[in-house]
Amino acid sequence: MELNEKRANKDKNNTIFRKYKQYLKLEKSLSDNTIDAYMTDLDKLNAYITLENIDLLEVTPDDLHHFASGLHDIGIHPRSQARILSGIRSFYKYLILEDYIQTDPTELLESPKIGFKIPDVLTVEEIDAILSTIDLSQQEGQRNRAMLEVLYSCGLRVSELCNLKLSDLYLQEGFIKVEGKGNKQRLVPISSCAINELERYFEERNLLTPKPGHEDFVFLSFRRRTHLSRIMVFHIIKEQTALAGIHKTVSPHTFRHSFATHLLEGGANLRAIQCMLGHESITTTEIYTHIDRNRLRSEIIEHHPRNIRYREKQQQTSFDK
Repeated sequence: MELNEKRANKDKNNTIFRKYKQYLKLEKSLSDNTIDAYMTDLDKLNAYITLENIDLLEVTPDDLHHFASGLHDIGIHPRSQARILSGIRSFYKYLILEDYIQTDPTELLESPKIGFKIPDVLTVEEIDAILSTIDLSQQEGQRNRAMLEVLYSCGLRVSELCNLKLSDLYLQEGFIKVEGKGNKQRLVPISSCAINELERYFEERNLLTPKPGHEDFVFLSFRRRTHLSRIMVFHIIKEQTALAGIHKTVSPHTFRHSFATHLLEGGANLRAIQCMLGHESITTTEIYTHIDRNRLRSEIIEHHPRNIRYREKQQQTSFDK
């Protein structure tokens, strides 16, 4: 009987997990990678409650606290712990939504404190240095130059860059259409410099016959005749960064961080940056207000009314002497 109960319980859980996965895909419109991450985190909870003989729908706050402590004990990084617990909160909100349970056991579940990590940012000079290392005599040289220019000039995620289509380009109007997280589309301005690099690349690309299904992708592998993968973009950036003699940890996302930071430094409105980056929440964009603290401090010292009045008093005192 106990064995039959365990099998029935396992089947029940699998049915709930399958429906939750469908919910994430169809109603939340999350990408396959994000859904996989959610389900992998849920697998950790499932393994724990199976080991402890706890029913999925009868989990208590104490059970979840013990689970969270176990994540810490096995050495999972606090940032990863926070992500896992965030996924579990999402799952239990779904269970309430679908009337599987009446109270949320995650309501008082606290995430571990994690330090604020300022992203690495490249200066404009460093970006120029990376671009200057590209050998334009190589077949893929102009492609790589156009790719990195678009990545930086438009602030794209690496997945958005790899999936960019020819039919998404409105170069005469100065915009590109980008499909971001959750299949949400946005229009992003593209610089004249990036347009120029693309047009030079198209001279080479037009000589290539892409494999079926890859005809509309902007950035292609000349050898495979398929669209570039994320791994290939990472590899290109790592190689060119090393050639430029830059010792920062640079990834495709570094170009995106740099784009947002340089816009903010140039005086762009935070809401405008949010729209261009495709951030759902303004709080995600606000990370960039912390990047150049010295610059922000000097701006406050320079422009705050109290400081202006103080400087005027100091100047007047000096004049009276």
